Amino acid sequence: MPRRQTTSTEPVPAPASGEPQARGTLLLASLGFFLITLDILIVNLALASIGKELGGGTSGQQWVIDSYTLMFAALLLFAGNLSDRFGAKTAFGIGIGLFLLASIACALAPTAGILIGARVLQGAAASVMLPASMALIREAFPNPQRRAHALGIWAVGGAVAGAVGPLVGGLLTTVNWRLVFAINLPVCIAMLVLLTKVATSPRRPAPFDWAGQTTAITALTALMYGLITGGAEGFGSTNVVLSLTAAAAGITGFLLIQARGHHPMMPLELFRSTGMRVSLAGGFAFMASHFGTVFLLSLFLQQHMGLTPLQAGLVFLPSAAFSIVGNIISGTLANRFGPRTPIVLGLTTMTAGLTGLILTAPLHSPILVGTFLVLTGTGGSIAMPQVTSVVLATVPSEKAGTASAVFNTFRQVGGAVAIAVFGALIADRAAFVHGMQLSFTIAASLLTLTAVAAFLTLRPEPPRRAEGPLTFTKWWR
Repeated sequence: MPRRQTTSTEPVPAPASGEPQARGTLLLASLGFFLITLDILIVNLALASIGKELGGGTSGQQWVIDSYTLMFAALLLFAGNLSDRFGAKTAFGIGIGLFLLASIACALAPTAGILIGARVLQGAAASVMLPASMALIREAFPNPQRRAHALGIWAVGGAVAGAVGPLVGGLLTTVNWRLVFAINLPVCIAMLVLLTKVATSPRRPAPFDWAGQTTAITALTALMYGLITGGAEGFGSTNVVLSLTAAAAGITGFLLIQARGHHPMMPLELFRSTGMRVSLAGGFAFMASHFGTVFLLSLFLQQHMGLTPLQAGLVFLPSAAFSIVGNIISGTLANRFGPRTPIVLGLTTMTAGLTGLILTAPLHSPILVGTFLVLTGTGGSIAMPQVTSVVLATVPSEKAGTASAVFNTFRQVGGAVAIAVFGALIADRAAFVHGMQLSFTIAASLLTLTAVAAFLTLRPEPPRRAEGPLTFTKWWR
């Protein structure tokens, strides 16, 4: 039976993790993460075809991706507050509806400008959905061990999107690139049906931080514009200098507003926790390397190796398949060794994969690219569920939506910055391979620094066996 709506600041008692309602909530949250991730990865394989039909060059291709991730990052903090204020279930439903409308607009876009505008709306919808999905899991699984496994299964949604995204994106692009957006429609409809079965979430009234939100959007937009335009026009141009200056001023103003405001959307006290700081760095580094890698290699495989969209998608398939396995075992590793072990192991494995890509890039071998992508995919899938688990473990339940939004803001900013910076490094097509190698070196350095920080600051934990492992058999039998 659904719970009655409440405005209490106390969390509503969550169902036991073995109840059908909890399983349905997990399935819904996983589909949400699947959809959000899919619409970044699936579009990468369509960029070359979109550019041929709508134009825009390399900067236009960057904006097709970054218009989504930029708005996603800029509104996540606002969306976390929305999740707490209106309840995770209601916020999640709003996000699904907006995503459905935006996907239709993307599929029908007649010009590059309209497509980018529709992607902005998609990013806004995704920003509402993501923190709400994590808050729903927190409500349904209050036990830390069960939640760790639930987050691992939730992350499988992203891994499955990684598995089917490049391949299906390549397949659909061979027919028509517009289908990569139309495929979202049945997923959104299925999620709206599942949402009716989810328990009503508690509402925790909190004022919106309008000044902080306005400053955040201004700062991030100026930053992305400066980085992307800098790659095309040069970083010494007046527009770029002014834009980056405005970004720096905006970021400074945002931090001052958060420090002095009565109701900040990014409470600075969250950063007092060592676990939270490490998690934020890990999320940034992971997304910078993951999204940056997919963006660069999608162009490299098609524009420099001459592969078709479908063939390029097949190169990504083994990595994505191993990512699913990594997400499933991540919770088991954490429950046995604590989160530090899978986090350090995963980030180190990603670094090894990027190192292989750096060394073998001049060989132009799709087989080698696919082989080293297995390491990056597996490593990321082992590390990130436990990075997320650390975030949720450091805050009380009433702050779960806000903490999730802060964490995912750092993640999306990492992805957006990587696409902007890496795109600038490959702007000269004659030096594409060198720019790609430099980009991978930057990503590997970020991952290494984060792995070292996690090893030094996160405490190892003794084995935990209280409730035994949670498997797919237990979930879906």
